[in-house]
Amino acid sequence: MMRRRNFVACAGMMAASSALLSSTLLHTQTQTPVTGSDYKKLDHPAPVDTPAGKIEVLEFFWYNCPHCHVFEPTLAAWVKQLPRDVVFKRVPIAFQDSFVPQQRLYYALEEMGLADKLHTKVFAAIHTDKQNLTRSEAIVDWVGRQGIDKAAFQAQFDSFSTLTKASRATQLQTAYQVNGVPAMGVAGRYYTDGDLAKTMDRVLQVVEYLADNVRHGR
Repeated sequence: MMRRRNFVACAGMMAASSALLSSTLLHTQTQTPVTGSDYKKLDHPAPVDTPAGKIEVLEFFWYNCPHCHVFEPTLAAWVKQLPRDVVFKRVPIAFQDSFVPQQRLYYALEEMGLADKLHTKVFAAIHTDKQNLTRSEAIVDWVGRQGIDKAAFQAQFDSFSTLTKASRATQLQTAYQVNGVPAMGVAGRYYTDGDLAKTMDRVLQVVEYLADNVRHGR
């Protein structure tokens, strides 16, 4: 997990930590999630933008985060199996102003109906092809190279709707008290991440448990 205070990969530390955790992971995976340990209940409800009877599940991510990149295939497969009453949304975070262009990138793609097509390609461009997509100009150029009309994308990138969604994403990040990514929120009530649940596979199990609690009014 990439912490708010540290935006560089910690591969060596992660490898050492995995050895220490390996003897406890299997037990952890089978335990009933515990508040304060596997997840946090928010002191104040976060905004929710789903119809009554639906359960909102959010993933907080950052395109430059290597852990988000690694998590994405597992998450995408999990999303395809979600019950029909669960509404899943991705929320790009901005721990600092330099993150905002990538927030706008995601929401511009979403507004243009291109998120499904290009979301994973953004991760690959950054983490596999080692492209720097932190500046607005570089982002627009990259999108153009994907066969998308640059002028149309630029207009959407700068649009009021995209800027509004980016601002709301930062508000959600604050409301859920996100400290690192990838992380997940459930129904405006609960927050969990890799530090709390110990693994991202466990995070998904915790989210399923919390969604079921919401579903049954527990």
